[in-house]
Amino acid sequence: MTEYERRSMIEVEDKYAFQQSSQIAGQTGLIGYLRADMGTDGKAFYSTWNGWRDDLKTDAFKQELDDIINDLREEGDILHDRAALEKYCHATPQSRMTTDSEYYGVRVDTEKYAYLLRLNPNAGDYNLYCYCYRRDWLDDHIKQAERGIRFITPDYAEKFRIPDGDTVQITWQDGEKVERVCRYIDDYHLAVGDNIFHICEFAERMEQNGGTVIPLRSSLPERCYSVHGESRHIIIIEKGVKGYYEPDIPTKNREESREIADEYNKKLGVSKAQAAAMYWGSLYGFDTPGADPKQYDADGIMMKPVRKDRDAR
Repeated sequence: MTEYERRSMIEVEDKYAFQQSSQIAGQTGLIGYLRADMGTDGKAFYSTWNGWRDDLKTDAFKQELDDIINDLREEGDILHDRAALEKYCHATPQSRMTTDSEYYGVRVDTEKYAYLLRLNPNAGDYNLYCYCYRRDWLDDHIKQAERGIRFITPDYAEKFRIPDGDTVQITWQDGEKVERVCRYIDDYHLAVGDNIFHICEFAERMEQNGGTVIPLRSSLPERCYSVHGESRHIIIIEKGVKGYYEPDIPTKNREESREIADEYNKKLGVSKAQAAAMYWGSLYGFDTPGADPKQYDADGIMMKPVRKDRDAR
């Protein structure tokens, strides 16, 4: 029997349990994925294989995959039937995917391969997607992607970085706004939606077409409360929007405004670091370094001064 280790997937691994671009699939050693549902009664196991790299689909790999799936289908394990799958998902909330809360993620590692299981306990849906990788290739790509995706000016000045899988907002010359998920390819290439670019090529296209791009950081809330720097008024800030608006919340002084803003943010689950980054972004733009919560301590105090211009490193 194949020896393996099993654990809940972590957030950076979630995105690899979905369909990949050909570039990422090639770099991570994606062999293919197994898709299965448990039928109307929840006790069946109807599966199909979708291959990607036949040269990596060795007899040893096929035997190992069969061993693992058969073992997980034993009575009492997670793939035995839909009831067992549902029980596992509810008992392990830490395995719920942050990218899509409908799914739960489990990683199974052997000496040579990594199996990323995307689980859905609901009837009427596919209950399992199992993405199969060369373990060393996958782990190397995840490690490289920790550097983040660089966005630069055409002359290579770094504007900002975002984590792999985060979203940017592009505003075209006519005012149209679009949002695109971005993926790390390597230090000089990125995927913006379905399109692959060299980082300099993307910067040049933005400049030529009169477009601007800002990060919609997943580390920032959709909105938060703050206090205007030159008045006692409470303001509301929205992610990605420069400026703010004032709700009708009367206060007596700045201290009361700050207490109310902090209380509202706490109810929204917004930290002081996030609120400080949102305030900076509303003033100087969300593509500037100060609009990143990592620049602040737990009290919302900037740890290291940063420049306010758009080309700040």
